[in-house]
Amino acid sequence: MDRRQFVKTTAAAGLAAGLPAPVFGAPELYLPKSVKPVVISDYSGLEYRNGGPRAAVEEAFLRITRGDDVLDALIAGVNIPELDPTEQGIGYGSLGNADGVVQLDASCMHGPKKRAGAVAAIEGVRTPSLVAKAVMDLTDHHLIVGKGAQEFARQLGFTIEEDLNTPESRNLWLEWRRRVDPEHWLDPNRREEAGLEAGLSMVRDGLIREGSFFGTINCDGITPNGDIAGVTTTSGLAWKIPGRVGDSPILGAGLYVDNDVGAAGSTGRGEANLYNLSSYLIVENMRRGMHPKDAGLEALKRIRSNTIEKRLLNARGLPNFNIRFFALNKKGEYAGVSMYAAGETTFAVCDENGGRQVDLVPLLQGAP
Repeated sequence: MDRRQFVKTTAAAGLAAGLPAPVFGAPELYLPKSVKPVVISDYSGLEYRNGGPRAAVEEAFLRITRGDDVLDALIAGVNIPELDPTEQGIGYGSLGNADGVVQLDASCMHGPKKRAGAVAAIEGVRTPSLVAKAVMDLTDHHLIVGKGAQEFARQLGFTIEEDLNTPESRNLWLEWRRRVDPEHWLDPNRREEAGLEAGLSMVRDGLIREGSFFGTINCDGITPNGDIAGVTTTSGLAWKIPGRVGDSPILGAGLYVDNDVGAAGSTGRGEANLYNLSSYLIVENMRRGMHPKDAGLEALKRIRSNTIEKRLLNARGLPNFNIRFFALNKKGEYAGVSMYAAGETTFAVCDENGGRQVDLVPLLQGAP
C-alpha cells in the first residue's frame, strides 16, 4: 500500500470509530456528539394514561430511546390522551362544536424527512394524529379537511364512528346549551361572545378544566442523533362554530419543525397564534441563536403587541386570554412559556430522569 492510500484508509478508519485521524498532519475530524434525547409537551402529556402504565411523553421517550422513528414515537405518545375519554380536549370524548359534534384537528412534521401532514374538522376518527401522518406519508398534500378528510381515513381502513361523544361530554354540551341564550343566533355579533362566556363560566364553576375548554396537546421530541419531530392534536375550542379551525393543523402556527434548528408548538387561544404564526417565529428566533425560553417569550410579546381589539383586552389593557408555547432546539434545550402564570402553570418533560412537570415561564403576572 502506498503512502497516499495508507493515509486515506487510516483517516476513514478513524472517522468510522468516531476518533480523530491525526496521521501525517491530517485535520482532526470528529463525528457529531450525541444529544440527550428529550420529549416535551403541554400538561396533558403527563396527566393522562388511559388506564395504561405510561403517559404520552413517557411512551414517546421510551420509543425514541429504543430506536423508533421520532415521529412514530411522538404519535404513539399522543394516541394515549387521544383515546382517553377523561381528556376532554383531545380525541375520543372531547368537547364538541356548537351542535354537539366532535370535530378534530391534527398536524405533524417530520424533521429529517422535511415532510408534514394535517387534517382539520375531521369527524368520527379517535386518533386524528394518525390520519395527519397518513396525509404526510401517502399524499402530495399538507392538509385535508372535513368530509374529505373523513373519506380519506375511511379509504385507508380507519374506523369511522357515528359519534365520538361520551355520556359525560354530551352532558356538558347540554349544560352549555342551557347557559347560552336560546336566541343567540339572532344577533351574529353576540352569538360567539355568549357562547364563549357560557363555556368560560363552566370553567369557573369547575365543570371542565381550562385545558379541556381550549383542548390541545402539542408534543415535540429529539433523538440521540439529533432528529426532531412534532405533533399537535386537538378538538379545538369547546362548542365552537361548526367548521371552525384553529391553529393546531396549520403549519407555522400550532406546530413548526426544522430539523436543523428545533421545534415549537402551542396550546391556548388559536386565533392569536394564527395571526402571528408564532411557532414559526419561535423556530426562526432559535435559528438566530435564541434559547427556547427567550424565543418563546418573544413570540408572546408579539401577540401582546398585536392584540388591540377592545373585546380581547382586560381592564389593564392586556390580552384577556392565555396561550402557551413549548419549544426545544437542536442541542436538546427546551422551555415552556405562557402569557400568564394562571390555569395550567406547568408543562411535561421526559428525559433520562423520567417524566415530570416543569414550571412554565410567564410573560405577564396575574391572570387573563
